[in-house]
Amino acid sequence: MITKLLIPLFFWALTSHCAVVQKPLTAGPVSSELNTPKLRGRFLHITDVHPDRFYSQGSSTDSDDACHWGQGSAGVFGAERTDCDSPITLVNATFQWINDNLKDSIDFIVWTGDSARHDNDELIPRTEEQVIELNELLVTKFVEVFGKDDKINDTDPTNDFTIPIVPNFGNNDILPHNIFTQGPNRWTKAFSHVWRKFIPEEQRHSFERGGWFFVEVIPNKLAVFSLNTLYFFNSNTAADGCADRSEPGYEQFEWLRVQLQFIRQRGMKAILMGHVPPARTASKQSWDETCWQKYTFWLQQYRDVIVGGLYGHMNIDHFMLQDSRQIDMKLITGEVEPVRSDGVSMQSSAEYLTELRIGWSGLPGNDIDLEMKKSRKSKHERFLEKIGGEWGERYSATLVSASVVPNYYPTLRVFEYNTTGVDITAVTGLDEIEMSKKHRSVKPKPPSKSQPPGPAYSPQSLSLLGYTQYFANLTRINAAFASDRTSPESQFTYELEYDTRNDTIYGLSDLTMRSYIDLAARIGSYKPRNDDLSPQELDDDPSVMKKKKKKHHNKRKAINKAWFAFVNRAFVGAKDEETLRDQFGFVED
Repeated sequence: MITKLLIPLFFWALTSHCAVVQKPLTAGPVSSELNTPKLRGRFLHITDVHPDRFYSQGSSTDSDDACHWGQGSAGVFGAERTDCDSPITLVNATFQWINDNLKDSIDFIVWTGDSARHDNDELIPRTEEQVIELNELLVTKFVEVFGKDDKINDTDPTNDFTIPIVPNFGNNDILPHNIFTQGPNRWTKAFSHVWRKFIPEEQRHSFERGGWFFVEVIPNKLAVFSLNTLYFFNSNTAADGCADRSEPGYEQFEWLRVQLQFIRQRGMKAILMGHVPPARTASKQSWDETCWQKYTFWLQQYRDVIVGGLYGHMNIDHFMLQDSRQIDMKLITGEVEPVRSDGVSMQSSAEYLTELRIGWSGLPGNDIDLEMKKSRKSKHERFLEKIGGEWGERYSATLVSASVVPNYYPTLRVFEYNTTGVDITAVTGLDEIEMSKKHRSVKPKPPSKSQPPGPAYSPQSLSLLGYTQYFANLTRINAAFASDRTSPESQFTYELEYDTRNDTIYGLSDLTMRSYIDLAARIGSYKPRNDDLSPQELDDDPSVMKKKKKKHHNKRKAINKAWFAFVNRAFVGAKDEETLRDQFGFVED
């Protein structure tokens, strides 16, 4: 029996990887239609893989053992619903599934960080070499699936990957975790090598300076911005917000402003992505307030350009709204200091989700038809005024995907976007604009009044249409392996959890702002519409069952179907219904 007194030796040789590079969807002049790549209108979001070479099948899942020690229930593909990290078997099986099911049907990949194990075992502390090696491992997996065999190491530096892949720093991709100092630093220099074929050559300087860059995933049409959210992160004690010019967070927003302005001038659109999302509730704030203020202001000013924001880190599937009416320009300019707490709240996911709902309970309900009668026009106008006009431009949305690491179940998310009218035969590339003194301290410009709403608001080319959420049911998969150990790989699969495009509960016709305002309002409603009530609640609703004598029981919170689906999906269906109802459906008298 292995004991904690005997720490095993592991072979940590850094593998030599093939030199591979990004391939945009056009690689040069198009000579014929056969050479023109075809957009599929889909892309993959993968986040928080957390590979762990010390994971031991059959070990204990207790937090002190971390699936490294003792004897217990750690499964062959991971220990679902625990704090253990991902075994290499899960990493291999996930990329094999991507190879078999997604490889030829997606246009690009958004990879939002945390590609190393947690520092959760005092007997095996992480090292810089391990953090780098685990990130290189994932680069290798992407090469295996998306590398072009006939182009590896050729002389063309834009032709080795079949699709663009955009990586991002997670708070566990550095050492010590969370602490990212002003660049250039050893991590920006190290990852400029690890990700050397993902980062455009003309942006190497800015990446080494601060870890931010963008990739033109559809030439002259769509860019994905990889933001270094560690400079915004409240837990990063090496940074102090985004208001002071000396701070890297300030510099990053100035860089982003300049690039978004250039993209606007080119008629392009942008997706923003990062690791730590801008969570902001009564007791949980992931970003420094000055960074949240700037981000929300930037989203508002560049709402004609930005398609959406995609994040990871929190391991739960959910979304959040930013309200432009909460922008305080004095915080953005540094005229006043934000009120900062002594530390970040160690808040449970259940409390956080409940606080989101409380915040959404004040949203105006979307129960007024756009073609309402003249007699009710004034009410309709008041509704539109509350949400910022016909397209809901008061708000912006942030979408957070659950993780591969099985804190609940492993997940992957595939987005669909509108490719109507997107011409990908253009050749001219998009270069980064270098910042100069004349670019600094300039307020971002809003869209021109003649500019139509952007793709996050009005359905159009490059708007997000929906997404498919996949999950791997490790409870069933690990049990199948326990009964038949002959071929574990054949027992592993990702399956459909839900698809927003045909989901009757969420009812999202697309992922534009009005759809999310409507969904958030329904989730936040404590007096849900009858079609949002579960059968049990209809049975208890005196407005529906007027003649039924009201029973004496614990006071209910409204468990409408939208709210219940929201919390169930947040935990990837890994919590049973009774637990969810106990957590989210009742309060004591």
